Amino acid sequence: MASSANLSDDRSQSPLLPAHLRVSERYGAMIAAEELDDDRVQRAAADALDRLNAELAEMRLARKSSALGWLFAKRKAQAPVRRGLYLWGGVGRGKTMLMDLFFEVAAIKRKRRAHFHAFMADVHERIHAHRQALKEGKVKQDDPIPPVAAAIASESMLICFDEFHVVDIADAMILGRLFTQLFQHGVVLVATSNVMPSNLYQDGLNRALFMPFVDLLTRHVTVFELDAGKDYRIDKLEAAPVWYNPLGPVSDHAMDEAWERLTNHAEGESDFVTVKGRDVPVPRHAHGVARFSFADLCERPLGAEDYLALAGRFHTLMIDNIPRMDMAKRNEAKRFITLIDALYDTRTKLIASADAEPTDLYKASTGNEAFAFDRTASRLIDMRSDEYLRAERRAAA
Repeated sequence: MASSANLSDDRSQSPLLPAHLRVSERYGAMIAAEELDDDRVQRAAADALDRLNAELAEMRLARKSSALGWLFAKRKAQAPVRRGLYLWGGVGRGKTMLMDLFFEVAAIKRKRRAHFHAFMADVHERIHAHRQALKEGKVKQDDPIPPVAAAIASESMLICFDEFHVVDIADAMILGRLFTQLFQHGVVLVATSNVMPSNLYQDGLNRALFMPFVDLLTRHVTVFELDAGKDYRIDKLEAAPVWYNPLGPVSDHAMDEAWERLTNHAEGESDFVTVKGRDVPVPRHAHGVARFSFADLCERPLGAEDYLALAGRFHTLMIDNIPRMDMAKRNEAKRFITLIDALYDTRTKLIASADAEPTDLYKASTGNEAFAFDRTASRLIDMRSDEYLRAERRAAA
């Protein structure tokens, strides 16, 4: 494990941080309730988050005109740049769970939790709105980045990114300038990622222009490798079947239980994945798990790029109500074949409810889909194996 956090530091016990605001307390409660296994590295990450939260509580007091405000304001004036936290490691290590616990108890009120791509989509919309206002003579500043950053900072002094990874050149080219401004405004960043900062935007176009952002990032966050040595997601996947048939109340209930097991009973939220300017809706997601109906994925005009984008963002897809298909559903069958190919090639995990076993899902006397579906059925069966469930994720080609 590589971490620049001082694990022996006891500032998390600061009187500014009551027990109910500590990630470590909530983590311990989940262990006591047998919702989690006790893990040394996760506990160390929880302590690091508590130390940051104590600093956020201090920062909040410094901004208040209270009897103690002058004392903490003086301490703040002498303090170095306030550093956030960058948690990175493989899938299933508990990064998102820990960040969610932190966000719930964060002492600062102006805070925002967002998936990185959703945040950047918002940034691009704000930039576009500023440029439109400039054309209409409503604003005079040519550069949209400073006012956009100022607006974001006025809304959120703490920003929590889940699944921080950069794939879009448009994002890569503005991150350095944007976060230079945000950090100057005092914004604190907490992020989870599958890669260390130096591997962000790996092999990206014009990556040399992106590297100053990496330097900026590492000056403003403590980098913590969450290498728990165990993929807890796999235990949850292996605890029950991942294919439920036939369709009906029993399968529906089993899918709901699988969702609760994988997401620690999270409600989930809707979102979207942007693919070449198009938004692919995600009806419900939490903790790296996304849940769709068959209609969401295969009755809409989606293709391989869309499915690969979903596989790149989520480690597990849940698909409800896969029907039996025939020539009347030939187009849906084609999309389903493409979808399973994308999930299989990236070793994305699948939990599904279906009207039949894979070998009986598609029946037709003519058409190439009948032959192609034989491969799909074989892959669906393989995707239920322990070997597949334990396989390392692959990057989308």
